[in-house]
Amino acid sequence: MSDQLSAQDWLDQGLKTLAKTGFTALKADPLAKAMGVSRGSFYWHFADIGAFHAAILKHWRDIAAEQIIADIEAAAAHEDPLALLLRRVFGGRLTLESAVRTWASVDAGARAAVQAIDQRRLGYVEGLLRQSGLPAAAAHARAQILYWAFLGFASSDKPLPAAKQADVLDELVRMAAR
Repeated sequence: MSDQLSAQDWLDQGLKTLAKTGFTALKADPLAKAMGVSRGSFYWHFADIGAFHAAILKHWRDIAAEQIIADIEAAAAHEDPLALLLRRVFGGRLTLESAVRTWASVDAGARAAVQAIDQRRLGYVEGLLRQSGLPAAAAHARAQILYWAFLGFASSDKPLPAAKQADVLDELVRMAAR
């Protein structure tokens, strides 16, 4: 790789490293080695490791909440947004989600980021449920239940076979729509 890396390149590599190796690997030296560049490139973009960690957490929120919400909103005119959301977030492995939550168990900044994204996601799901006609209390409760299911799925290390996962997801979508 070239020494002309952007901050975005570092953030993308940071998220890959976080998902694969965990938060303890989010350091300038190992990241620079993995990218084939010097640490100077890292410090050109980030004042220190704390600034990098804050940027990583913001980038995670952008891709793990804001990007997904924007994609769902863009497609909502053609399909049920709640079904789209559930199929998307339960459709793959969530190793990055799990890694950030592990980080949050020992780091106040990561914990604050997780709490903020939890509130954002819960609010969005609750809003979708309200738009579908559920009363506020039922929408709130159902959003919490769906989110707990998501968190359980994110922490699961034994994926279901594809056909079984599709069946479970179909049932979850039916339950959410009732």
